[in-house]
Amino acid sequence: MDISAGIQASLAGRYASALFELAAENGTVTAVESDLDMLSSALSESEDLRGVTTNPELSRASQGAAVAGVAEHLGLSELTRNFLGVLAANRRLSALPDMIRAFQAIAAAQRGEVTAEVTSAHPLSEEQLATLKDKLTARQGRTVKIKPSVDPDLLGGLVVTIGSQRIDGSIRTRLNSLATAMKG
Repeated sequence: MDISAGIQASLAGRYASALFELAAENGTVTAVESDLDMLSSALSESEDLRGVTTNPELSRASQGAAVAGVAEHLGLSELTRNFLGVLAANRRLSALPDMIRAFQAIAAAQRGEVTAEVTSAHPLSEEQLATLKDKLTARQGRTVKIKPSVDPDLLGGLVVTIGSQRIDGSIRTRLNSLATAMKG
């Protein structure tokens, strides 16, 4: 398996790589990825859950019990539950969001996918997202998975980020460039 050295070098990357290898051995990569998506959503929606994962005053046992309860509630797979238990025992729950991103990057790389973060001033329709996905896939030569977000400050247009490459077609940037050019 060819995993980026940058991912493996980080703490989150090492844990994510280990989880990916176990999931690959068990043939449960898709299930674990789905579990981690649910967990990521739960972390972003629940301030209490974020507090449990980042509070250094909670004991390992308390954190372990809390994440076990969340895992039970979300119906996570056994491998994901065990992974969360290891994180709690090793006091690594605070790095869970980074681990989730690293796992998703590893899984996408294995499938030959690349993720494009697309920011627009207004929510894009399904048709617009499909058209954009087709154009980016043709440009990249690989399957592109779009992760949309909305930033009203852009005024209009799009900002597309794929890895370290950024395509900025926002009206805000165009206006800033025009203002700079007019200043001379």
